[in-house]
Amino acid sequence: MFKRHKSLASERKREIFSRGVTRSMLKNDLRNFHCLSQLVLSAGPLKSAPVVKHSKSAHFEIEILDAQTRKQICIVDKVVQTSTIHDVKQKFHKACPKWYPSRVGLQLERGGPFLKDYITIQSIAASSIVTLYFTDLGQQVSWTTVFLAEYTGPLLIYLLFYLRIPYIYDMKESSRRFRHPVVHLACFCHCIHYIRYLLETLFVHKVSAGHTPLKNLIKGCAFYWGFTSWIAYYINHPQYTPPSFGNRQVTVSAINFLICEAGNHFINVILAHPNHTGINACFPSPNYNPFTWMFFLVSCPNYTYEIGSWISFTVMTQTLPVGIFTLLMSIQMSLWAQKKHKIYLKKFNSYVHRKSAMIPFIL
Repeated sequence: MFKRHKSLASERKREIFSRGVTRSMLKNDLRNFHCLSQLVLSAGPLKSAPVVKHSKSAHFEIEILDAQTRKQICIVDKVVQTSTIHDVKQKFHKACPKWYPSRVGLQLERGGPFLKDYITIQSIAASSIVTLYFTDLGQQVSWTTVFLAEYTGPLLIYLLFYLRIPYIYDMKESSRRFRHPVVHLACFCHCIHYIRYLLETLFVHKVSAGHTPLKNLIKGCAFYWGFTSWIAYYINHPQYTPPSFGNRQVTVSAINFLICEAGNHFINVILAHPNHTGINACFPSPNYNPFTWMFFLVSCPNYTYEIGSWISFTVMTQTLPVGIFTLLMSIQMSLWAQKKHKIYLKKFNSYVHRKSAMIPFIL
């Protein structure tokens, strides 16, 4: 009995001791948590560690092969995604200095179209290695040089025939014969036409910064210079016969010529400064200037005025060379106008579908 009471007493002491230990541990935990919370609050808001971004820019290798022999010419490496064909041409020129960028033609496949300078490598790359075919485009000249050469030649050539320099006409016959006023008027109109061309090329037109083969310059100059020589020879010839209907025919044609020249200039000014709505281009629209109202009828009024000028010049001078030149120019400009008209139809269908390309209600 005594032993039993003794064991119960020891168990109660043990239980009381364990409860005391537990309470003291809880008090210590609460005290530690309180200290930790005070420390966090005093330290301020927690700041997240900056995330380090690893940007991996892909590089391409451009293998350039000869389009005819398929032999490797060079490899252009370390080409970034945003690089363009123009950048590749620049690096290709550094590797092969004898081919400057303007005469380098690059293709994705043999016989395919040449890639434009603004095309990015990323848009044509199927893998990290891109194969392009090289074609030598030959000697190149800028478009500004082409236009200036084509228009300066006729201006000077016509003046040489007008001044009747020796070895062109018979000097005795030239000195005896009186020049009809239409000869002087034709020289004035011809010079006005090509001077306007030159000034617009320099100050109005936004000529492309690209290049064209030298053979195109030769063909253009041969066409304009050759026809100008033929036209000027007939009009300034001592035996030139004036128009059949006299001064009335000359006066009406000259007035119409000047009207078409003025209209052509104002249309070119509008085309050089197109309208824009936000990021979308709008079809060229007429303004308060009556010469621009031709846009209501045709989509390419600059060609309409151009043909009008040459038809007026043909009637005014009444010569066969001018008529043939006008016919050829009309055919060529009608092809250009129809091509542009189709482009306008795709972009601005609601504006152009009722218009003609160059001749109102006809073409």
